[in-house]
Amino acid sequence: MPAFKKILVFILMCEARLVLWRYAPRIIVITGSVGKTTTKDAIYSVLADHVHVRKSEKSMNSEIGVPLTILGQGNAWKNPFKWFVNIVRGILLLIIPQKYPGWLVLEVGADRPGDISSLARWLRPDIAVMTGVPEIPVHVEYFHSTEDVAHEKLSLLRYVRPGGTVILNGDDVRLEGMKKDIKEKCLTYGIEGFNDFFATGASISYEKGMPTGMKFEMHHGGVSEPATLYGALGTPRVYSALAAVAVGKIVGVGQAAAARSLGASVPSPGRMRTLDGTRNSIIIDDTYNSSPAAALSALDTMREIKKMPPGQGKPKRKIAILADMLELGKYSAEAHKLVGARAATCLDLLITVGFRARGIAQAALDAGMPDGNIRQYEQNEAVRAGNELESELQKGDIVLVKGSQSMRMERAVEEIMAEPMHASSLLVRQDDEWLKKA
Repeated sequence: MPAFKKILVFILMCEARLVLWRYAPRIIVITGSVGKTTTKDAIYSVLADHVHVRKSEKSMNSEIGVPLTILGQGNAWKNPFKWFVNIVRGILLLIIPQKYPGWLVLEVGADRPGDISSLARWLRPDIAVMTGVPEIPVHVEYFHSTEDVAHEKLSLLRYVRPGGTVILNGDDVRLEGMKKDIKEKCLTYGIEGFNDFFATGASISYEKGMPTGMKFEMHHGGVSEPATLYGALGTPRVYSALAAVAVGKIVGVGQAAAARSLGASVPSPGRMRTLDGTRNSIIIDDTYNSSPAAALSALDTMREIKKMPPGQGKPKRKIAILADMLELGKYSAEAHKLVGARAATCLDLLITVGFRARGIAQAALDAGMPDGNIRQYEQNEAVRAGNELESELQKGDIVLVKGSQSMRMERAVEEIMAEPMHASSLLVRQDDEWLKKA
């Protein structure tokens, strides 16, 4: 780590710890290998109408991002002056009493061993939410095994305050197995009925024949409540909503009120968000990042979307633009093959971007997808892939776009979206610093 960054991290972390000591907010921390940001946003939506709460913006879940959220400051990127301003504002927050949130909703990630424990030991959350650790998690490259990733995520639980609460994805076998070792109060959520908070009837909702969101019935303590989530697709959204309802219950927000808040929330960019495409097509924008579990889940959603013959107002073709999945280390080749085999079962047209994604194309071909239904593009050809697809999109086509962060697949989305002039508010990575990058 460069010396400047080390000094910056030290100063911001010291200020953040002092701010927590001075204002004593209650802290909710979310971690896991899938769905952290979606869960964080869902929790914030449930709480925002009832308590003074602040959440991590975007995916600020690192040793810099977490302190910045606590201090209420933004990322200054490579601007030393703006970093100086952030530090000064942190000092002022300590010196001059201000109205500070009573609750903080923080997302914590792990790229390497020790990342979570180094933050958790001073955050000391009142509520810890674990979203899940799939068989091949993202960021596994710097860990010896998937189990090591799971242990790193679970290290958060050691630092929950006495009397606090742990909320686990009970459908995740790795997490459910840890329940007996948790000393604090523990609640579970999931699709399966044995969880404390569970959902039934989860399915895609439609308007005028096109997919618009997810609907389901949520249950807790013998009470049921219908819920509809708009603007994004996929079962992971249901899981995030259930986690948010569980947190709401602890904070004092009822199930019905939580359902209303979730129904009114706007999904974050790049996370299975539905956008209008050119020629009345529909885009499923899942470009924030990609991992094997997330890619397989997105393809399962594509399979579930109803498809009817032309002229009946339903999706005509199911198309996906899938790019490299990075930071998988020794699991990379296997992961891309798994995604390709799944793609062959649910797509009419598969487009890949990147040299690792060639494994997706080859696996789809091996699984029986016709060669004429598969197209391949090079590493930096997201724009070209989107541009060439745009010229042939038809009314009713539905297009999934997904890839790891550095593949910049939002650029492909911009080529096929109906209103590219609104890209800055609808797509991920639209900050000036991102837009300057090649």
